[in-house]
Amino acid sequence: MSLFADSPLLLPNAELRFHPNWLEAATAERWLAELLAQTPWQQPQVTIHGRNHPVPRLLAWYGDAEASYRYSGLLHRPLPWTPLLAEIRRRVEGECGQPLNGVLLNYYRDGQDSMGWHSDDEAELGPNPLVASLSLGGSRRFDLRRTGQTRIEHSLELGHGSLLVMAGATQHHWQHQVAKTRKACAPRLNLTFRLIWSPA
Repeated sequence: MSLFADSPLLLPNAELRFHPNWLEAATAERWLAELLAQTPWQQPQVTIHGRNHPVPRLLAWYGDAEASYRYSGLLHRPLPWTPLLAEIRRRVEGECGQPLNGVLLNYYRDGQDSMGWHSDDEAELGPNPLVASLSLGGSRRFDLRRTGQTRIEHSLELGHGSLLVMAGATQHHWQHQVAKTRKACAPRLNLTFRLIWSPA
């Protein structure tokens, strides 16, 4: 069944599809264990108001050789695809119906690891970016708000084996975050696949 026929989220000026059980449990468990063991995690520093701060999560960027990606002032040069990530990419591409040449892995070790409000609207992602977000491990809340606003308009629980696809004009009109939480939560691995049109 096509993901895009499965579960649309009806937000204005957005094209969102969510499949909470996209991946079978045994495969999700295998992928999570292998990726956590294989990935050379990094925790880069970002400069905010003249001070350096570590990014509040661990990350790694993989992709085709030409798929460099710049965001938050950091240039990420891709690691080569591993056999497992190439397998995952093929499955996600089949669901999305388009090629994807890079993936950002974010590892949220506990509730204090987070991702602040942002849109995936960097120039190298093209005019209407498609971002496919696969979640493995512990569930975390994913919030959406209109660009320029402060009120959360919609939230999703991104659980083990779920896939969220953001396409069309979504990144022009909406921002998203994974906020810190004091609730106990298991470590979470998030893979966000995208297509780099013009490398950074």
